[in-house]
Amino acid sequence: MKKLVSTVLVAALGGVFALVGTSFITHQQTAGGAVTLTQKAPVVYTSYSGGNVGNNPDFTMSAEKSLNAVVHIRTTASQNNNLNYNPFEQFLYGNSNRSYVLEGSGSGVILSDDGYVVTNNHVVNGADEINVMLNDKRSYRAEVIGTDPSTDIALLKIKEKDLPFISYGNSDALKVGEWVLAVGNPFNLNSTVTAGIISAKGRSNVLEGDRSKGQFPIESFIQTDAAVNPGNSGGALVNTNGELIGINTAIMSNNGAYQGYSFAIPVSIVKKIVSDLIEFGTVQRAYIGVNIKDIDSKFAEQKHIKQLKGAYVEGLVSNGAAESAGVKIGDIITTVENNKVTSVSELQEQVSKYRPGNKVDVTVIRNEKEITLSVTLTNVKNGIEVIKKEVPVLTSSSSLGATFEEVNKDYLDKHSLENGVKIAKLIGGKLASVGMKEGFVITSINKKKVFTATDVQQALENKKGNVLVEGAYPNGMIASYGFGL
Repeated sequence: MKKLVSTVLVAALGGVFALVGTSFITHQQTAGGAVTLTQKAPVVYTSYSGGNVGNNPDFTMSAEKSLNAVVHIRTTASQNNNLNYNPFEQFLYGNSNRSYVLEGSGSGVILSDDGYVVTNNHVVNGADEINVMLNDKRSYRAEVIGTDPSTDIALLKIKEKDLPFISYGNSDALKVGEWVLAVGNPFNLNSTVTAGIISAKGRSNVLEGDRSKGQFPIESFIQTDAAVNPGNSGGALVNTNGELIGINTAIMSNNGAYQGYSFAIPVSIVKKIVSDLIEFGTVQRAYIGVNIKDIDSKFAEQKHIKQLKGAYVEGLVSNGAAESAGVKIGDIITTVENNKVTSVSELQEQVSKYRPGNKVDVTVIRNEKEITLSVTLTNVKNGIEVIKKEVPVLTSSSSLGATFEEVNKDYLDKHSLENGVKIAKLIGGKLASVGMKEGFVITSINKKKVFTATDVQQALENKKGNVLVEGAYPNGMIASYGFGL
């Protein structure tokens, strides 16, 4: 018994000495800075529970809903090589032009089960042939229904039924910090999904419009940090519910590849443009009739303005929508149909959702008081009627094997031409035999300018002797063709 008690006592004393010694050693080491104490990491089980782990977002549902509705677009365009081009050599020896094929690619989004596909205008602009490949590798030739360079939107159509498509979301309700997915085909990597957040809204100065040709960009881009690269253009920006909230369009980069900043056209603009192109073949753009300016602290101080949000009215279109409704110079537009307007780009976005003739409630700040006015929006001609799509005038000549199209001023301005008649179609004949291609715009025949299809026919039909035809192709190449009749 005594032996047992002695054993227990020794064990107890040993435990006490061990605790005291450990405490003493730890205290000495910590005081000397030689030991770093760490907390035990929490245990996270790795079994899948069907939900988010560690509160991380789950994008699988969104990706599954959108992947099959995002397509790969491939384009081809022929371009003539005019290096060392000599029109006199051609006159003597015939056509010597060499052409080569340019290939491009991008993305698109199926919007309906019967084959409407939206993409960027810059993806298909100038293309001779457009092919759309689905996620299941089926491929179709696409028809261009209409384009809108001002917003960089193009609408295509493929002949198929029962296609998967993406439903529209609400870009007006987006908040900075929300998670989004970019779906597309960067660098020809089919069906690529990247994730990021909404970094900002209402970004402008992204598109390069040509004001001299009447192309005024309408911009209110969604900025995101989801990785977007060449080939993503025209693809989908979707929310975590798999709804379309934007069309990926551009990146800000010093080297042409993703550097953290990408931009998407809000679906609020896309929806309106697509609807117009389907119904009218051209965009029914509404105008509010104001010259506006963003407000910064310096401008606010100059004008004695107390708030920095809104669009400042610098000028009014005479008898335009705003002036007729009672808007005055110096007013600050703050809302359109209860949607907040904090900048010029946001005002453009809100107005772009409507058509000429639509009435909208516009709130302005005047003399520090809020006033709500009912504004009837107008078209570019300051009217409210629908703008009809121009139907080209076509004239055929069997002897020349060509159909000629009279082009409008917008086309001429876009291609920096003063006059001309376009070759719409070639079916054999003299013009095709000397190397002319469809799309060539004849500007003069034997140094005499042509303005109509009749001018071309009168200059060429029943003509005998040598002829010199001059003009330009849509890609900007100037060409001359000499031949005998």
